[in-house]
Amino acid sequence: MKQQFEGSYLGDNSKLADDTRLECKICWYIYEPGQGDDFWQIAPGTAFSQLPDHWRCPECDGEKDQFMVLDNEC
Repeated sequence: MKQQFEGSYLGDNSKLADDTRLECKICWYIYEPGQGDDFWQIAPGTAFSQLPDHWRCPECDGEKDQFMVLDNEC
């Protein structure tokens, strides 16, 4: 059973708006949809929910479900 915590994403794309910013709970990397991700060649404007399944944190290689929603955006 996965525990939930405030701001958790937990793989539920329905909680995310296209401009939602998320932060890796392992290394604190922030995914900014407006900037995309150069490491994984993700174009600016790509929502977190639209990232490919193989996408991982470019800083620590953490999985997508290790990200937390910032600023109570969910």
